[in-house]
Amino acid sequence: GERYVPPPRKLNAGVSFGDEHFAETSYYFEGGLRKVRPYYFDFRTYCKGRWVGRSLLDVFDTEFRAQPLAYYRAAARAGRLRLNEETVRDLDIVLKNNDFLRNTVHRHEPPVTAQPIRILAEDEEVVVVDKPSSLPVHPCGRFRHNTVIFILGKEHGLRELHTLHRLDRMTSGVLMFAKTAAVSKRIDEQVRQRQLEKEYVCRVVGEFPEHEVVCEEPILVVSYKVGVCRVDPKGKPCQTLFQRLSYNGSSSVVRCLPRTGRTHQIRVHLQFLGHPIVNDPIYNMEAWGPDRGKGGKIGKTDEELLKALVEEHRSKQSLEVLGIGEEDLNCGAESKDCGNSGGCTKSAEADPVNGSSCPAEDKKDPKKNDVAACPLNSDINLEMLDKDKELSLCGNQDGQTGEKDPLCVECRMSRRDPSPKELVMFLHALRYKGTDFEYCSSMPEWAMEDWEE
Repeated sequence: GERYVPPPRKLNAGVSFGDEHFAETSYYFEGGLRKVRPYYFDFRTYCKGRWVGRSLLDVFDTEFRAQPLAYYRAAARAGRLRLNEETVRDLDIVLKNNDFLRNTVHRHEPPVTAQPIRILAEDEEVVVVDKPSSLPVHPCGRFRHNTVIFILGKEHGLRELHTLHRLDRMTSGVLMFAKTAAVSKRIDEQVRQRQLEKEYVCRVVGEFPEHEVVCEEPILVVSYKVGVCRVDPKGKPCQTLFQRLSYNGSSSVVRCLPRTGRTHQIRVHLQFLGHPIVNDPIYNMEAWGPDRGKGGKIGKTDEELLKALVEEHRSKQSLEVLGIGEEDLNCGAESKDCGNSGGCTKSAEADPVNGSSCPAEDKKDPKKNDVAACPLNSDINLEMLDKDKELSLCGNQDGQTGEKDPLCVECRMSRRDPSPKELVMFLHALRYKGTDFEYCSSMPEWAMEDWEE
């Protein structure tokens, strides 16, 4: 009567997306936005050591608190929970080492700008693109198909690319990929030796000083989930050089030369200097206080700051601009421990084998689990669903149907779409130069000297 647990499968150490992943769903364009049709997706994970000997219900209750237990009971009745590829009906089952758990969810992705990805250069070694603002580089948090990696694979046939550097989701501009591991290793060495020159351009609030400004304030991550950093003595050392290019009477165009590559480095340093990027959805907000964080003066704890930022965006119905939704804010853990959502700026790739949506943060944070799904509104009475009724998956395999999923809160929510303008931030990677290469993009329209809002 002992329950048998199959030996663990050998997982693919590399990261590659193929036809089966690209066929999960499709894109459509509306109102200047690129949208993804909702689709069904399997989150997968092996049993963590701390789960061994505990019931599945207990694990859901203590470690997956973004959902009420009623959801998991309903999901089990619907056949959406599987243990070692066998449907789980009894959540009192006790977990064993090497148990493999799979959770099928109905997945909705935030829209991104419809601006196409432009190929700047391509040869047998590298692919260089001009990334639009609002697009994450890799699958992370709520984004999967609305990412540079998936769009290049699905629309340009460019697959198995190696990321050479990262850009924030809201940053546009030059983005490089290597086509082979050998090329990636060679250019990575240039990055480590600081032989890679990076030049950015941005439009900031007010009249930036005419002389060159050097900022060396250390930067600390406040929240991986929302993607917020600030200047702090306990942060990592970094350096950015700034030079004003033009001033139109209300805002300045500034050239930025980061000597290090910290998360949000340019944006945080500009905020500290009192000249945040004009339309920065994080660092130019009232939540930072009357001085908007100038000189590192915030007057709030990290928790108070995060709450104020979220409330400010919630009041403007612009949480989607942050790449997060209400469901992302409902997890029971503190923001730093919730893993990464739309604010992810890591260069890690998502693994289609084990279902990790942001491996860089998973390694850092053991509390993040991969089988969590979107939480449910309290007005959905899951306990009243017919227990004898099989809540099967709605629609066809790629989710391209108008039917709503009975367990999905997103299907019952009405969201305001962000405007394309809201999804563009005035920060652009203009040039990347190494020892044997140099790639440039054109100056964006908003960076022209005579540009006006």
